Amino acid sequence: MTAERTLPCFDELIMPELKSNKNVLVSAHGNSLRSIVMKLEGIDEKSIVKLEIPTGVPRIYSFENDSFILQE
Repeated sequence: MTAERTLPCFDELIMPELKSNKNVLVSAHGNSLRSIVMKLEGIDEKSIVKLEIPTGVPRIYSFENDSFILQE
């Protein structure tokens, strides 16, 4: 249900900025971030619930050739 709210926002507000080569910071609670990470990393719904996103630890992605790459 969270993805129903976060993904349209991501597509409508964040993607245009990324496609304009701008940097974007997204700050949200775990479930909202989980739904976005599910999209960015292609994780299925059953697996995403197991993903722990630590509080205050950034996940940094680069957006290249219409793909997201998690920086480790």
